[in-house]
Order: sequence, then C-alpha cells, then structure tokens
Amino acid sequence: MLQRLPLTASLTALDTGSICLRCARRIARQNATLRRPFSNAVRARQVAIAKDEEVDKRFFWANAFHTSKQKESEISEKAHSVREGLREAQDATPAASQGPLATAIEEPPHRRRKRLKAAAIVDNTVEKPLPPDASSTLSRDAAAAPAKSLRRLISTYLALSKPRLAFLIVLTTTASYSIYPVPALLSTSVTDAPSLSTLTLLFLTTGTFSCIASANALNMLFEIKHDANMSRTKNRPLVRGLLTKRAAILFAIATGIFGTGLLWYGVNPTTAVLGASNIALYGFAYTFSKRIHPVNTWVGAIVGAIPPLMGWCAAAGQYSSTDASLTNPDSIAKEFKELLFTEQAIGGWLIAALLFAWQFPHFFALSYGVRHEYANAGYKMLTSSNIPMAARVSLRYSFVMFPICAALSYYEVTDPAFVATSSVINAWMLREAVKMWRLNGEKGSARALFWASVWQLPIVLVLAMVHKKGLWGRVYASVFGEGDLDEWEEEAL
Repeated sequence: MLQRLPLTASLTALDTGSICLRCARRIARQNATLRRPFSNAVRARQVAIAKDEEVDKRFFWANAFHTSKQKESEISEKAHSVREGLREAQDATPAASQGPLATAIEEPPHRRRKRLKAAAIVDNTVEKPLPPDASSTLSRDAAAAPAKSLRRLISTYLALSKPRLAFLIVLTTTASYSIYPVPALLSTSVTDAPSLSTLTLLFLTTGTFSCIASANALNMLFEIKHDANMSRTKNRPLVRGLLTKRAAILFAIATGIFGTGLLWYGVNPTTAVLGASNIALYGFAYTFSKRIHPVNTWVGAIVGAIPPLMGWCAAAGQYSSTDASLTNPDSIAKEFKELLFTEQAIGGWLIAALLFAWQFPHFFALSYGVRHEYANAGYKMLTSSNIPMAARVSLRYSFVMFPICAALSYYEVTDPAFVATSSVINAWMLREAVKMWRLNGEKGSARALFWASVWQLPIVLVLAMVHKKGLWGRVYASVFGEGDLDEWEEEAL
C-alpha cells in the first residue's frame, strides 16, 4: 500500500508553529490535486524520505501526493521540523496540562473514543444546575422590551406572580373540583342529573390564581437580597429593579383583595377564607421561616395542600344546605364546619394529604442541586444541612402515596381500579426515592427523583378523575340506556 505525504506537506508558506492538526488536514486535502486510483494501471510515485530522517507514521496517510523530487525533499524537511517542534512543546509542558494537543498526537483513535465515552458517563453523574425559573425568564424578556411598553408591563407583573407555580396550583385546585363525586352520579336517574357549575369553576380558578399571585409577590418582596445571591432567582423583577417595592406592595394588596373577593362572591366564604389564609401562610410564615429553621418545608407543604381543599369545598358548596352571608356570622361558621369537618369532606382532606406528601420528594430533589446556593443565600434548607435526613423524608412520603390512593377508593371517591393504576406511577417515584436514599442524592439520583415527581402528581390526579366514583356507570347508562343497565344488574344478581 502506497503512503501519502505527511499532513504538514502543504504548510510550506505557513507558520508551522501556529497551526493545529485539524487545519493541517483540511489544507492538505485542498492541495491534493490527484490521488492514486484503486488500480494497478496508474503508477504513483512514493514520497522519498531521507534515510537518516526519523519516520513517524502518525504523519502519513495511505496514499501519496504526486509531486516533484525537489518538492518532496522540501516537504520532508518541513514535516521533520514540525514534528520536532511538537515534541519540544510536549516535553516542555506537563502531561496534565497538555490538553487536546497531546491527546490528538499521542492518543490512538480507539482509545480516544473510549476516553470520551467514559467522560460522558462521568458527566451524567455530576449534578447540572437547574434552569432559571419562569419569573427570571419573563424578567429578561421585560428588560429587553422597550421602556414603558405594554409588553414590558405585562411581562414584569406576570413575572412577579410566578406564573408557572401559580398555574400548577390552579391545576391541583381544578383537579380536586373535578374529582368531587357529584351526588347525581351515584343516583339511578340520569335524565335531569345536575353537574358542577362551569361559572363556579371560572370564579374558582381566577380567584385562586389571584391569591397565589399576591402570595408570590409578597414572597419576592421580602427576599430581594436573598434572591440576588442565587443563580435561579437573580433575574427576578425586583432584583433587577424593573419594579419598585411600592409597586410590588400595591400589586400584592390588589390581587389579594381581588382574589379573595372573587372566591367569596362566586364560590363560597369557606373557600375565600382558605385562599386568604394561604396568602398569609406563604407570604409571611413560609417566607420568614426559610431563614430560621428547616421546618419551613413542612410549612410550605401545608401551603401546597390548601388549594386542592379549596377545590373540594367549591364543589361541595354547590350541594350545601347552608346559606352563608356576611350579615349572619353563625351561617359562615356552620358552612365552614359542614364543608370541612363532616364525612363528605374526607375526600378533600385525602387529596390535600396527597399534595402534602408530594411536596417533600419533589422539593428535596429540586433543592439538592442548588443546596449550596440556598446556604450561601442564608436559607435554612434540610438539603443544605442534612442530606441523608432529606433523602429519608423523601422516601417516607413517597411510600405514603400508596395508602392515600387506597383510601380514596375506600371512601368511594374513586373506584377500586384506581388503586391498581395509581400504584404503577407511585412505584416509579418510590423507586427513584429509594435510589436517592441509597446514593445520598449523588450520581443523578436526586434529579431522577425530581422528574419522577414532576410526572407523578399530574398522572395520579388525571387517573383519579378517570376513576371517579360513578363516572363510568353514568357513561354506560347514557350510551346504552338506563333500562339496559338495570337489566344487566338484575341478571348479574
């Protein structure tokens, strides 16, 4: 097999000490006017190499260039000088700091592929920083918009409300509202069966979003200095100075009053009281406890458990016999007791317990990647002080998901099949929680648990709506007729 000329054959007019191996290959390919065909009919001259010159196979290809004798001699001398320069540079540089140059010259291709593959595996075990939150992204968009424009104004105030978090909370409220077993679904007559009010749902979602926006605005207002020390929150609107503190306070007050008023007028006083209490818990109790003690996570879990309870009370209030009004405080207390402390309220408390338990594996897995930033910002998070305990708590509450879902079927909120379907997704999150507990959050186990928790909650809530007690019986009756269903039940008996 004939050999090509060295890669540096075309570098006669260039500074050989300042060109990389990749550029040498590209220039050599461009200057190659003719290649030896795969045939014995065409003769190709071999490049002449001086006998006293050390031959390095790394600088030769399979085929040779067709050049003159004089050109071959010049190229050979140039290649020898380049090799000597590279070797002198390697000798003068420590092996640990030679970098890509030493790797490209000394390392064979198969070993290079093996090294890169091993490096990729190692990179997967390193915790990658979490992306900035939605508020930071919206703040950057607002800063890029023209001053005093409508786009800048909307983006700034939307960032102040933490839209992604508020949207997720509204979804849990809506899911609980939908899961509530309407009495008509369990009755034998489906002709004039009432259903949950769409208008009430509109008041519920709008009022809940406004209350959450108020709580989030207060949270940002009290944490400006601390948010500036964290990569995920340093671009929030108050940190960047897109809003004044006075504007943030007015926004929090206005959205709080508006949201509570909508819930009171369009839903019921009990739901309005729960919404107002959530503003106080998140905006004040949770915000200030973050700098005092790791118990703040439990306070935050209560905040996350209240919205589904609000959705349940909003649905149950449509079938309540109590007419609460501001002129009669006793009626408000009676409605509060009926919607929250009776047997019909068990389903709402179970869904609230589901959200309460979910907070721990989700938040601890989320905060693990930024635990050092939390500590530097002055927050007392459990993942910053005691990772093994945080992993144990995540595992414990991941296991609690199973009895909670079973209780929803036991108290006839969902049908028995919900236990089986929900156990599949709960087992996935439990498996990731076990990995985080065994590996102490390392090797990507915390991040895997975070994504498992992100998918687990919506899937379980959707399954609960699909397996709502009496839903499929009513669907069957509406499709095949109520009489056919009765005949089928009589035959089954």
